[in-house]
Amino acid sequence: MAMNSFILCVNSGSSSLKFAWYRMGTEPEAVIAEGAVERIGLAGGRLWVRGADGKPLAEGYEDFPDHTAALRGLHAAAEGLQLPASDAIGHRVVHGGPDHTRPERVTPELVETLRELVAFAPLHLPSQILCIEAALRRFPDRPQVTCFDTAFHRRMPERAQRFPLPRALWEEGVRRYGFHGLSYEYIVEMLGDAATGRVIVAHLGNGASMAAIKDRQPIDTTMGFTPTGGFMMGTRTGDLDPGVLLYLINEKRYDARQLARLVDHEAGLLGVSGISSDMKTLLDKRAGDPHAAQAVELFCYQLRKTIGALAAALGGLDTLVFTGGIGERAATVRWEVCRGLECLGVRLDAQRNEASADPINAPQSPCTVRVIPTQEDLMIARHTHRLVFR
Repeated sequence: MAMNSFILCVNSGSSSLKFAWYRMGTEPEAVIAEGAVERIGLAGGRLWVRGADGKPLAEGYEDFPDHTAALRGLHAAAEGLQLPASDAIGHRVVHGGPDHTRPERVTPELVETLRELVAFAPLHLPSQILCIEAALRRFPDRPQVTCFDTAFHRRMPERAQRFPLPRALWEEGVRRYGFHGLSYEYIVEMLGDAATGRVIVAHLGNGASMAAIKDRQPIDTTMGFTPTGGFMMGTRTGDLDPGVLLYLINEKRYDARQLARLVDHEAGLLGVSGISSDMKTLLDKRAGDPHAAQAVELFCYQLRKTIGALAAALGGLDTLVFTGGIGERAATVRWEVCRGLECLGVRLDAQRNEASADPINAPQSPCTVRVIPTQEDLMIARHTHRLVFR
């Protein structure tokens, strides 16, 4: 019988590195500790670790010039806390391009392939490659696995992946990839038999998307070639009329850098409200600020409209799931999104929704509405354990 193994899950950003240790194997899977290194490459870096109960275990402030230094810092903290040595390392990789459709063992050849995909995700892949390379240098004999956030959606029908563009661009990899795949995989596993029906999962955080799932298979999703597509998010536009971008280029003389900053960092809830990208802040302020109120209203309207479109793709709706920070905690958003979806059989119980109980639908609702906290790190640990130790 296989013994327990300890998996280090790594999720790196351009200036941060989130991590979690999981115990997998003969005992029930469990998180041992989690934490982050923040402000990598900037002055005043911070490293913190907390236990499975959420209580702080360690916190320190120092400069981390790069991801190699960040990895050294987290392993020094792990040794100081006498955490189990990791038996394998799992990496979240935001984009797998057209060819990487499942978790893979890290090899030098795979790293070279990821470099060729940087143009697909220039905001995320460079730092993730740096982190993988740093882990390979520090632990050359440690099994390592990449888990692609696009892999789940690669099983969508081709009609859901194609843009109405010349066929040559499809061959070059210009298509709708979808993201948050690790979150959707986790939710499907949590749903069990219910995932065999017609399901819409709304992953709502600062980055947000939805997926239509039928009989456990992805049918469609909202994000496209990049995580900027879909409906509005914290600071991202979601889908735009291409003519808006052409207008900004031709009439306002925007260059590529200005456009990238606009659509990824200055739009969405922040752009409409002029106050904040944080939903809780906007909900607190909307009674006295019409711009905050409009940002919340527009967000909920776009979500409601998107659920309708995905329900049409599914041919109906049996289960609606809210997850992610907003989906799990913002009862007001859930209520306003679902108000008007009675035509799809969605009816909420006000008290259960306010308490974020699961489920939150009224007893007579034909559609089950659930609130399920997502665990992307646990999904990385599961994939890594299955690939390396089974």
